[in-house]
Amino acid sequence: MEQLKWHQLGKGELTQALNSIPEQGLAAAEAAERLQRDGHNELTEGKRVSPIMLFLNQFKDFMVLVLMGATLISGLLGEYLDAVTIIAIIVINSVLGFVQEFRAEKSLHALKEMSAPSAKVLRGGQIMDIPAKELVVGDVILLESGDRIPADVRLLEANSCYTEESALTGESVPVGKHAMAISEAELPLGDQRNIGFMGTMVTRGTAKGMVIRTGMKTEMGTIAELIQQTESMETPLQHRLEQLGKILIAVAIGLTIIVVAAGILHGQPAYGMFLAGVSLAVAAIPEGLPAIVTIALALGVQRMIKRKAIVRKLPSVETLGCASVICSDKTGTLTQNKMTVTTIWMGGRRLDVTGQGYEPVGAIMEGGEPVDMKHDASLKRLLQVAALCNNASIYQVEPEDGRKRSGKNAGAAKQEWVLNGDPTEGALVVLAAKLGLTAKSLEGLYKREREFPFDSERKLMSVLASHQGGRVIYAKGAPDVLMHQCSYVLWDGKVVPFTGTLKQKYAEASEEMAQSALRVLGLAYRDLRATDKCNSEAEAESQLVFVGLTGMIDPPRREAREAIAVCRRAGIKTVMITGDHQLTAEAIAGQLGIMPRGGIAMSGKQLESMSDEQLDRLVDNVYVYARVSPEHKLRIVKSLQRQGHVVAMTGDGVNDAPAIKAADIGISMGITGTDVSKEASALILSDDNFASIVSAIEEGRNIYENIRKFIRYLLASNVGEIMTMLLAMMVGLPLPLVPIQILWVNLVTDGLPAMALGVDQAEKDLMSQKPRSAKENIFARRLGWKIISRGLLIGVCTLGAFWITLIEAPGSTEHLVKAQTVAFATLVMAQLIHVFDCRSSRSIFHRNPLQNRYLVLAVLSSLIMMLGVLYIEPLQPIFKTVPLGLREWCLVFVAAGIPTFLMGVGSVLGTSKPKNKSGKLTFGSKMSTR
Repeated sequence: MEQLKWHQLGKGELTQALNSIPEQGLAAAEAAERLQRDGHNELTEGKRVSPIMLFLNQFKDFMVLVLMGATLISGLLGEYLDAVTIIAIIVINSVLGFVQEFRAEKSLHALKEMSAPSAKVLRGGQIMDIPAKELVVGDVILLESGDRIPADVRLLEANSCYTEESALTGESVPVGKHAMAISEAELPLGDQRNIGFMGTMVTRGTAKGMVIRTGMKTEMGTIAELIQQTESMETPLQHRLEQLGKILIAVAIGLTIIVVAAGILHGQPAYGMFLAGVSLAVAAIPEGLPAIVTIALALGVQRMIKRKAIVRKLPSVETLGCASVICSDKTGTLTQNKMTVTTIWMGGRRLDVTGQGYEPVGAIMEGGEPVDMKHDASLKRLLQVAALCNNASIYQVEPEDGRKRSGKNAGAAKQEWVLNGDPTEGALVVLAAKLGLTAKSLEGLYKREREFPFDSERKLMSVLASHQGGRVIYAKGAPDVLMHQCSYVLWDGKVVPFTGTLKQKYAEASEEMAQSALRVLGLAYRDLRATDKCNSEAEAESQLVFVGLTGMIDPPRREAREAIAVCRRAGIKTVMITGDHQLTAEAIAGQLGIMPRGGIAMSGKQLESMSDEQLDRLVDNVYVYARVSPEHKLRIVKSLQRQGHVVAMTGDGVNDAPAIKAADIGISMGITGTDVSKEASALILSDDNFASIVSAIEEGRNIYENIRKFIRYLLASNVGEIMTMLLAMMVGLPLPLVPIQILWVNLVTDGLPAMALGVDQAEKDLMSQKPRSAKENIFARRLGWKIISRGLLIGVCTLGAFWITLIEAPGSTEHLVKAQTVAFATLVMAQLIHVFDCRSSRSIFHRNPLQNRYLVLAVLSSLIMMLGVLYIEPLQPIFKTVPLGLREWCLVFVAAGIPTFLMGVGSVLGTSKPKNKSGKLTFGSKMSTR
């Protein structure tokens, strides 16, 4: 089959070669068989790291290699028990690291799967959306402006279709496509104008094509670079933390050297101090920090998916917490995207339409009486335009399982009407169907010959149809634009010149409907003469006869109003951007609570008349942009950014892509969005709902705060361990912790509790705080002070418990082991209490400690492991511990609780003191209450 020159084949030859029917597509069974035979339609993925290699990579860490060297030295010196124990701890740490990275890898791979493209395919005569990887040779697919072509296809129909093929051919200018066979046998890819290539973009128009190649057999599959392209998933935060880690390593090693030197100077054995120093360095360096950050991001992303927000680019997770402005489309995002025509205005008459939703049941009323279309030529013509200048369709499906009836009522379940296509067009289809004008009833009378698709710049759509030997143009679009293209108007059933007076009446009617929050569309037509040409939009959309106006309502989403109120409390401004009439936009904005007192609504014309400097002066006070084109969005984004805002911008069309890409957080629509807009975006809303944006921002804020929580916990714990050893050596005390205990503290207290903090619930006031600065230091809001002060307190209290126990029988080896056991237990308990303190930006007393069940389980696991090395006899000689009595435990709990008590009191006393916003590691300023 591959020997065929696909561009040379006519429609009949193509159908025969691929054994597929253009009007029906493949049957489901045939498609499944071909999928089984040919495999999925996807490019070979770059080789992924195997789980075995992922595990072995855990042993490449510098500090692990140092620890393994220490193990070797222990073995050579005959300390076999120490060597075996250290090896066991290395393996356990590596297993934990492997689990973290493996889960993160799985989460990221699942995320990639969720954001994979889909295709609109004709199967068994039904149009359906399927994952692009399930396409097979012979499938008939439908393409429209903004779609990424999912496989190599031979075009069967092309309506003003242009594709951008630079990724394949290097040609930056969009290429016009057609469906005619090309006789030349050998053609370069750029000249194969009847072929659509996998991975290229439809920038304009619509097309229908038959799949001729899939997967690695496509032209795109031959480009090895595309196979190897993988986007780096390291975020700026991860990069900053990696740099921080290098600094911490240097500091930790420096302090460890001081500890070792001080110990040797005070008479401690060199070997023992060397092993203690290595253990302390391993414990002090937060080598698990990058892995924990990765898994926190990955798990946060999974939570976002459950809340209908698919993250395509991990850096956007950090940026979400900084968002200060959300620029949102109206239709479908702030509203339900279920358009219903409720009003018709034509020839000085106002008609009301009953019925709602997509069910074609209702009537057209005038003065309380139904209108008979058979005796109303103007209404009949309006409904013809509505039905024929249209690509939408409605059909019935079985109700969801939960709504089916059983027993004696079985069979009584009513089928539901579903829309396939644009909701605005669907409203017109339903309107015409209410009086019997359906696609099926018009099929034999009218034949569409050509379509000039809707264009956001023209704000019009038109079709050329043949009818009873003649040809007719049907057009619809924005009333103000369409009226400029009309020379005549249908008034009282007669075609008369469209005078300025009549245009004024229609303009006033349109404005009145818009003030009622109706979306208004104008409808027009033209009977062509035999000599009339219709080869371009300009020729088709001129000298038209204006028929009338339709007003349709798209009710606001109930959850959008509350989401906008949440944004207001969170210091986030909501801006509505729509192509609708300004009065309609203002009415909807008022219902949603977007427009505050003194807020400004601006039209696209006003925007165009302004310089960038003028816009910059006003942009902070503008809450509604109406009648704007997608190109205007880019100006709005840049103006807001010049004012220092972090901007989230939504969009769904091809022309939205530049603004989406330019925004700090580009957001595309998962249902109505084009592939171009999705690829330009960082976030995809799977339900096209504004409330999902707010949920994503809340999750983004919480992820960042959770990362700060476990950085605070890990570093404060490490500071506590270093201070315990450093202060002891400086004052000439014996080792308060033996090397194996230091390693055990690192294993018991650092891993599981830190991971549990990464999935902590958000604080109640999270969405009542202003957005953080995008340039905020990770140690901002007094985090550096909290880490150092708490770590110092933990070290001092641990050393205090050690010293109190030690002075009861100084010089006794047995009592030294007891004192070291007390220090070991105090350090672990202090850190496990501190982990609950880290959940709140204020203190442990501000949150329910049992709320995070993962943290409770992690702490209980750590406690059980600690008690195990104290009370299980075979483990006692390994970890140099002895059982503790009630007196010792009282000392442990008091000493471990002092840091939390002191810091809790300090947070209460510091609530009225000014905050330091520098984020630097200073000691002089007062504690933050945040």
